[in-house]
Amino acid sequence: MLKPSRLLLPLLAALLAPTAMADTHGATDPRIEALLTQLGKVRDINEVALSPDGHHLAWVVETQGKPGIMLADADGKHARSIGLAAKPGTCSEEGLAWAPDSQHLAFLSNCASSRSGMGGGKQPDIYVFDTQSAGKPDHLASLNGFAHALSWSPDGKTLGFLYVEGATRRASALAAARPSLGEIGVEGIEVQRVASVPAQGGAVQQLTPADSYVYEFAWAPDSARVAYVAAPAPGDNNWWIARLYVQPAQAGATRTTVVDPKTVSGPLHGLQVALPRWSPDGSRIAFIGGLMSDQGATGGDLYSVPAAGGAPTLLTPGIHVTPSWFTWKTPQSLLINQFSNGHAQLAEYSVDANRAQQQRVLFTAQGNVGDGSAMMALSFSADHRQVAFEQSSFDVAPEVYAGVVDNGAPSAVTAINATLKPSWGKSESVEWDNEGFHVQGWLIYPLHYDPSKHYPMIVNVHGGPSAVVLPRWPVMGASFGPFAGLGYFVFMPNPRGSYGQGEAFVQANRKDFGYGDLRDTLAGVDAVEKKVPVDDHRLGLAGWSYGGFMSMFAPTQTQRFRAVVAGAGIANWQSYYGQNLIDQWMIPFFGASVYDDPAVYAKSSAINFIKNVKTPTLIVVGERDAECPAPQSFEYWHALRTLGVPTTLVVYPNEGHHFVNPEHQRDLLQRALNWFEKYLPPQ
Repeated sequence: MLKPSRLLLPLLAALLAPTAMADTHGATDPRIEALLTQLGKVRDINEVALSPDGHHLAWVVETQGKPGIMLADADGKHARSIGLAAKPGTCSEEGLAWAPDSQHLAFLSNCASSRSGMGGGKQPDIYVFDTQSAGKPDHLASLNGFAHALSWSPDGKTLGFLYVEGATRRASALAAARPSLGEIGVEGIEVQRVASVPAQGGAVQQLTPADSYVYEFAWAPDSARVAYVAAPAPGDNNWWIARLYVQPAQAGATRTTVVDPKTVSGPLHGLQVALPRWSPDGSRIAFIGGLMSDQGATGGDLYSVPAAGGAPTLLTPGIHVTPSWFTWKTPQSLLINQFSNGHAQLAEYSVDANRAQQQRVLFTAQGNVGDGSAMMALSFSADHRQVAFEQSSFDVAPEVYAGVVDNGAPSAVTAINATLKPSWGKSESVEWDNEGFHVQGWLIYPLHYDPSKHYPMIVNVHGGPSAVVLPRWPVMGASFGPFAGLGYFVFMPNPRGSYGQGEAFVQANRKDFGYGDLRDTLAGVDAVEKKVPVDDHRLGLAGWSYGGFMSMFAPTQTQRFRAVVAGAGIANWQSYYGQNLIDQWMIPFFGASVYDDPAVYAKSSAINFIKNVKTPTLIVVGERDAECPAPQSFEYWHALRTLGVPTTLVVYPNEGHHFVNPEHQRDLLQRALNWFEKYLPPQ
C-alpha cells in the first residue's frame, strides 16, 4: 500500500504501539474467550490431491500453523506423514502434484533448508516422493524465491510451476505490500513466470517472458505447449487486463495471443479470463470469463477458443448458475464446479463447438468445496470416476472428502477436526425476491435459540463484490458467523453482484455500488424478520473489503443499523483510486477511470454523505493493505470523530489485506465481539 501522509504518521505510530494489540477495551467476556479458544483449535486443510490411478490420496494439513503432507489410501486409511519433517509443526511442506505414473508426488519443502527465503523464513525447494520406496523424498531442484502451482506435463518428463525468482513476498494482492520507498513503480518489481525442471532433476528454466506476469498456466496434451493467463508487471494490479497466451514449452519461445478481452467483441469485452483448460485433442482451450473482482475468486461463463487463436465462443449464455472451476471429462463433456443459489454443485455438461449444456447435477455439496483457490477446488482420478476435495460447513469443521463420483456427495475420509462442534445454532438458507431479482442468503441462529424471545442480528456483507457466501466453518479473524454463539442471529446475504444466479446478476451492480445491493440486503433483513423473532432496533452490520465499504456506506443511507464493524473498507472511491495498488479492477466495475468519470465514483463514496452517519463504528485495517489501503480507514475515522460519532480505529502492523499473524486475527475478532457487546448487547 502507499504510505500514509506525514500528517498521519504520529497517529499511525500510536495505533501501532505494542499496547494497541493488548488493550481490547475492557475485560474479556468468558463466553468470548471460550469462543475464540474453540476457533483456534481448527486445523486447516489446504490442499487435497488424488493420484491419477485413484489409489492414493494426499493432503496438506496444518499443525501448529505449519503445513505438512499426509499420504493415505484413496479411502483415507493408512494415513501417514511423509516428507522431511522430523516432527509435524516444525517446518513447512505443501504444493502437491502427482506425476502421471501415480507413483511420484512432487511438493515444496523447507524442512532441510538452511538458506533464507522471503519474510525471514527458510527457502523451500522442490522434492519428489516415490510411493513405492521406503526412503526419503528426493531433492529435485533448488529455488531462490516463491514457487507454487506445481504441475506435471502429461508425458511425465517435466514439472512446471509458477515462480517469482528473488521474491520478497507471496505473489498475491492479498499479501502485505512492499514498503513504498525509493522510485515508486520502477524499483523492486517482482515478476511471476512459468518455470520448469526435468523430472530427473536439473536446472530450473523460466519459460515465459521476463516482462510478463503469469497468473495461471496449463500444459497442452502433447506436453509441447503451455497456455497461460498473463499481463505486464506489476502483477498485483494488472490481472484485470490479462490476456490468454499459448507458446511452446521452451525458454525464449515466441508466444501467440489467443484472447485479449480488451479487443474482443461480444459479452467478454473488458472482462476477465481465468482457468485455461486444453481440450483432450489439444485443438481448443476452454476458460471462464466474467466480471471478477479478485484473481483466484473465479466465476463467470464458460468460453472456448481455438488454440491457435480466433474469436472466443460463449458456451453458456443465459445460465442461472456461476461456473467456478472445471475439467474436461471427454472431448464431448465437462465436469463443472458451480455456485447455485448459495450452494456448491458438481455438474456434468455436454459440450460441442458452440454450446455447453448441463446434463445432470452429480451432487450438491453440504458446504464449501475446496481450499478457497479455484485452481485446487477438486481433484479427480484420470478416468474421472473418483473425486477428492476439502469441505467444511457451518456445522462440520474441515475434513477431506473422497469417493466415487456417481454415488452422490462423497463422505469424509478423515477425522482431523471431528472433535470440534459448533458453538452457535443451526443454519439455513433464506430466499427472497427484490426488484426483479431472486436473492439468497444464509442465516445462523443463536445458540440455545428460544422462539419466544427477540434477538439482535448482525448482517455480514461479503467481500468482492464478485464472490459468494457458502456454508463454511468460521476461521479466526474477519469471520462474523461465530457471533451467533453469543446470542445474535447472523445474516449473510448474497445480493446482486454475487455469484450463484448467473452473470447478469453478477453484473447488476456495475456503476451502482451500495445502492441496489443495499436494497437487496435490506429486503433480506425484512424477509428474515418475517421468519424469526429479530429485534429490528438491534441490528448490526459488519464486513471486510467490499463488505467493509458497505459497512461504511450503508449507515449514510439508512439508520437501521445500531453498531458497525468496518474491516479494510473504502470511504472515498475518488481518493481510493489514487491510493490503492490495484486500480485496474475499477474500470470494469465503474466503466471508466476516476479521471474520466469522477461522478460515478462520487455517487458511491460514503464520505460525500458522511453527515448522515450516527452509528458507532469500529474500523480495522492492515498497515500494508494494497487492496484497501489504511488511509481510507483514516479518512472515515477522522470524519466520524469530527462529527462526534463513537468510533475506534485499529491499524495492524505489517498486515496486508489478508491477515496472517494469529495474534492479530484473534485480536481483531475479539475487538469486534466486544464492540457489538457494548453497542448491540444481546440481552
